[in-house]
Amino acid sequence: MTNRTRRLLFIVIYGAALIVLLNYQPIHHYISTIKNVQVVNGDRNENEKARLRAQIEKWKEGREEQPIDAVVDQTWKAIPGYNGRVVDVEESINKMLATGVSSPDLLVYKEVPPAVSLEQLGAQPIYRGNPNKPAISFMINVAWGNEYLDSMLNTLDKHKVKTTFFLDGSWVKRYPEEAKKILARGHEIGNHAYSHPDMNTLGTQRIHQEISRTQDVIYKTLEVKPSLFAPPSGAFNQRVVQIAHSSYQMNTILWTADTIDWQKPSPAYVINKISRKMGNGVLVLMHPTSTSEASLDQLLTIAKKKGLQPTTVSEVISSRRLPSP
Repeated sequence: MTNRTRRLLFIVIYGAALIVLLNYQPIHHYISTIKNVQVVNGDRNENEKARLRAQIEKWKEGREEQPIDAVVDQTWKAIPGYNGRVVDVEESINKMLATGVSSPDLLVYKEVPPAVSLEQLGAQPIYRGNPNKPAISFMINVAWGNEYLDSMLNTLDKHKVKTTFFLDGSWVKRYPEEAKKILARGHEIGNHAYSHPDMNTLGTQRIHQEISRTQDVIYKTLEVKPSLFAPPSGAFNQRVVQIAHSSYQMNTILWTADTIDWQKPSPAYVINKISRKMGNGVLVLMHPTSTSEASLDQLLTIAKKKGLQPTTVSEVISSRRLPSP
């Protein structure tokens, strides 16, 4: 590199450095500016949070609900509790800040369990869910009626409903593929004793046999362990309830409304009868029969129109609140 070239290069570098120096602002000034912007934004954010918090406190009024304890009723025996709800203020604020929308529709709730739960009531029969829970179950006891099962399963699929099938143990033994079909469609499985006996007349040993044999065959066939027991024909006594509860950790389930479909009434009769009895927490008893096959679709439609969510027995008797539609 010649001396002339070196001088030119020096002049270029010197000139560039001079330009930078002339336009230079101390870095501390830049940092200070950024901090000031952050403080302003932080103040605005805190002010917005304070505004939302005050608004949410007003919106809370009339929207929060106290939990309802489980009780033993003289008529309905064990009635499950129902969770209350309170507004989660901080989560509601975060949601509104994230969406940029301030609305009571964006309130976030937390469930509050009752002080007394169904489990705390001990061995009691259950005829219904909590009357404040907008859920209903069309539970199906199965010991016969294979020819109607596919149609009823298809109707449940059509309505996107999962329900509870209480299975007779000897039926599962004879028709394992039918039982697997019910489970494969996503339905809850319950225990319906083994040989459809009158449980009210049985001694302790036989009660154990009826329940345990059915538990065993259901587990062997379906690999599920039912937590619900429906005594055949609704025949039971306190000894049956106590054994199911203490020895098998099962709730004994009866019903609120009976289709009496085994008597072969007309579908119109069943639809009229059951629709009048539909309500929060109702358990409807049916079987795979021609009557229930023909009436199930309309019953599900009516239940939904009444604002009820058809679901499993376990969901109906749970204290959990249903998600908002």
